[in-house]
Formats: sequence, structure tokens, C-alpha cells
Amino acid sequence: MGEKRSREERRILSHYRARAAGGGVQMVDVSAKPVTARTARARGFVRIGRAALTAIRRHAVPKGDPLEVARIAGIAAAKRTSELIPLCHPLPLTHVDVTTRLRHNGVEIEATARTSAQTGVEMEALAAVAAAALTVYDMAKALDRSMEITGICLVEKTGGQRGDYRRPAGNRNAAPRAARAGAGRQRRPGR
Repeated sequence: MGEKRSREERRILSHYRARAAGGGVQMVDVSAKPVTARTARARGFVRIGRAALTAIRRHAVPKGDPLEVARIAGIAAAKRTSELIPLCHPLPLTHVDVTTRLRHNGVEIEATARTSAQTGVEMEALAAVAAAALTVYDMAKALDRSMEITGICLVEKTGGQRGDYRRPAGNRNAAPRAARAGAGRQRRPGR
């Protein structure tokens, strides 16, 4: 690679120092960027066996209500994202919402994060979903160790230099169709 890079190359490699500057990773300097309102929404799914799901529905999980604890864990994770992801900027979050929905084959999780800042809030929404999903697993693992966390993805984001993004419908990396629709048969190996 030559010393001169195109604007596109510089944008893609913004977390990586040029060899002349010592190479390696770096936190991106966002000080010149304007403060703008930003929102991000992410989702994920925890596929759960029938018996464990019945226990969750009946509020019979030994550790307590996994859905409520997952909501709180997701909010806490969003607030601490920069401590979990090394090159993530700490952001002044103005709102975080985590919702959990029981479906016929598991739990759907969605998180929305908002800020007015110089960089996006996508990682906070994704961290919230991941932590909430891990919490559901932790709370119900005594009932079903074969649970599967899947489909964690950014659904949409607004604000910032690159504009708005919305995940295309039917994207193969989106949450499983049965999770989105709440319908369909549960597919699990060995069952």
C-alpha cells in the first residue's frame, strides 16, 4: 500500500494507524465531528426448549424472572459499552430501552439507544442485546443448557455523517424468521 490512500481507504482503516505512525490500532479522534442526535436499534434471539420456556411463562425459573433481569442487564451493558469494547468512545446516553418478548420458541430481545454525541450509538444497542441474551441464558441454564443465542444485529441507526441505515428486509444475517414472526417450528439438533 502506498503512502497516499483514497478517502474510502482512510474511512475503512480509521481504527488503524499508518505504518509511519507506529502501526497498530487506535481510538478514532472524533473531536472535529459535530455533535448530532443519534439513535440505534438492535435485536437478537435466544432459542429455548419447550420445558424451559414453559417455566419462564409460568414464572417458575429458580433464579427469578429472566426477562426482567435481562432488561436491566441490557441497560447496564449499554451504559458500560466503552469498558467492554476497547476502542469504543464513552457516550453520554440520553435513553436506553430493552424489551424482551416471549415467542413460541424463545425470547426476542430488542434494544434502542440514544445520544447526542460526535459518534454513533450502535455498539451500545448491540451490547445491550448481547448482555440481555446472555442473562436469559444464565437465568435459565439450569433448565436448558442447549439454548442458542442467535441473530444479534443492528436493525437501524439514525444520525451522523454517513446518514441513516435500515437493515434490508429478508437479510440473511437478521434474526431468524420464526423469531421475527413468532411462528414456525423450532429446529434443534437431536430433537
